[in-house]
Amino acid sequence: MSTPDFFRSRLDAMIDLRHPLAVLANRMPWASIEATLTPMVERRVREDRVSAEVDLFGVTPKLAGAGVSAAGRPRLSIRLMVGLLYLKHAYNESDDPVCGRWAESVYFQYFCTEEYFQPRLPCDPTNL
Repeated sequence: MSTPDFFRSRLDAMIDLRHPLAVLANRMPWASIEATLTPMVERRVREDRVSAEVDLFGVTPKLAGAGVSAAGRPRLSIRLMVGLLYLKHAYNESDDPVCGRWAESVYFQYFCTEEYFQPRLPCDPTNL
């Protein structure tokens, strides 16, 4: 098996693919889960609000809040978030410990679709 990154090994080459989390990761209907959840978390066009702004020359109508906001950081992948929530439920852990175990466990990372080992937290635990 070739590795696109010369200095790192892929997770699927490091783990036993018969491990229950690896088997479950390959059998989960990720495409349908993502198709179901994507409309719920996508950025929506907000309705505009007309407000009156009073200045030196009188009342001026002002348009506020229209369109899609570009504020905030990009969202994390749906598979990562669903995977973390599943692992949190399956191992009966709270947000901090499941993120900590994710940073240490190659099986947790493989389940959440990482290709290479990431020795960092997947997200801030308060995001869960």
